[in-house]
Amino acid sequence: MSAAQPGGGPNPRWRVLRGTTFRLLGAAVIGTLTGLAVFSLTQVTSRSLFAITGGAAGAAAVLAVQWYQRTARLTEVKVTVPQLSELTFAVNNDSRQVAWQMFVETVTRVSTQPLASDQGVVREALSSMYGLFATTRETLKASRPTATVPSGQTVEYLAITMLNQALRPFLSHWHPRLQEFERAHPDGQESAWPENAACRAALREVQRDIHDYAIGFARLAGVREAEALIGVVPAPRSPGAGDGDDRASADGLPRTRS
Repeated sequence: MSAAQPGGGPNPRWRVLRGTTFRLLGAAVIGTLTGLAVFSLTQVTSRSLFAITGGAAGAAAVLAVQWYQRTARLTEVKVTVPQLSELTFAVNNDSRQVAWQMFVETVTRVSTQPLASDQGVVREALSSMYGLFATTRETLKASRPTATVPSGQTVEYLAITMLNQALRPFLSHWHPRLQEFERAHPDGQESAWPENAACRAALREVQRDIHDYAIGFARLAGVREAEALIGVVPAPRSPGAGDGDDRASADGLPRTRS
């Protein structure tokens, strides 16, 4: 059988045969070395066999302890949670990975980027918020629950609080209103929406909370200089933002606490 095709390229059958031969030779070598190792162990005295077994067990124990310290050991981190207070969180490597994913999701969306009153599109911002909501849920469902400890909260708690305290109230209030305007005015501009300014003001408020959650995820993930990575610091709330009922205004506009 020729090793080359008429056009000069290697024959596919030759490649398959050559690959099979190499695999068989490799398996034979590994089998030979394994057999020699087993034979050598059967020739040692009982005292030597116990010594070898004890050494192997000790090495395995050291590796197991190192793995535990890297992946299972919990570290306490203090994070200020919007609408709540400063809480202590317990994190390990798995939860740090989840926190890092949440940090990336929050800081790369419109959810933390400013939207000036005369720039940008409100629909795009709301769609971004919905995307963050959906991605957060999927990330939590795909990850293993963090081991709970009496002394601290978990990264899942921070993410779920962000969903229920910041994203859900904003979206449930403003998405139906904008959708109603879009259905009534399919060719209309957002600037003609009577609630455009109010929605943008509410968006700026919830963005401040999302920014704080992003900083919290960064602390849990061990990210240094998170503010520099985000690149945008939301404007401070107006002094009167927390006066009276700090969760709702007279027209039902949800507000966040200072």
